[in-house]
Amino acid sequence: MTAVPAWRQYLELTKPRVVALLVFTALVGMFLAVPGLPPLRESVLGLLGIWLAASSAAAINHLIDQRIDKVMARTAHRPLATGALRPVQVLVFALVLGIASMALLVLLVNPLTAALTFASLIGYAVVYTGFLKRATPQNIVIGGVAGAAPPLLGWAAVTGMRGPWDWQYALLLVLIIFVWTPPHFWALAIFRREDYARALIPMLPVTHGVTYTRWQILFYTVLLVEVTVLPVVFGMSGLFYLGGALVLGSVFLWYAWRLLDPPDEFFAMRVFNYSVVYLMALFAFLLVDHWLPLLF
Repeated sequence: MTAVPAWRQYLELTKPRVVALLVFTALVGMFLAVPGLPPLRESVLGLLGIWLAASSAAAINHLIDQRIDKVMARTAHRPLATGALRPVQVLVFALVLGIASMALLVLLVNPLTAALTFASLIGYAVVYTGFLKRATPQNIVIGGVAGAAPPLLGWAAVTGMRGPWDWQYALLLVLIIFVWTPPHFWALAIFRREDYARALIPMLPVTHGVTYTRWQILFYTVLLVEVTVLPVVFGMSGLFYLGGALVLGSVFLWYAWRLLDPPDEFFAMRVFNYSVVYLMALFAFLLVDHWLPLLF
């Protein structure tokens, strides 16, 4: 078997696909925060700082979860689980990324963005990964606040939150991701419930059963569709976004309803995969809707 290059091992620590989605939502937050193009310097440096912080949090997640990762099939290939990297290497890597992120945001963007980003990093890497994940089946509901923060971070990077509606509009985007998180993760947890049980992680399907979790996914999906209408209600977005949100939401509702009596065991993963597409497409609709009045 060919050895995996060291740089690939370190890249995997950063969970690049997950972080890419987070950075995309931060980018959309930046574009929605201003009438035209967001300032180039603050946008580039802000995105870089957010990416570094999210990558640092992901590496800390690997470090704290190394025991769990060794017994779960989904994560057994991770660098710490396989012994490809040592804990001290991962810790140093995470600290370097985190310090670089904070220095960049404080010195070259603004202190508020740095403070919010640091709070998000601690919320995910320490509060969620280190405590909530092992403490309660509502772990991803409570801990979802940290993972939902990137649009707020992007908004803060280009505005400093000085506008009269900055906090309200940015927090609407945070709310969307916050409500999206439970059906997204619980669909995965249903499929991987034996993994979580073996690792002694109290995910909802393990503690309350699959049927209960399916109904919770449906409940949160209904709530999500309602929440995604709020940007239109508050005058932040227009009819183009509303149409896209309702179509995407209708498909998500169909998946959630079908999950109550799924055709096979793999259907939960199809729900999980659609939820990723859903969030990317929803934020793309937000972005395009914001730009339509400027183009015509």
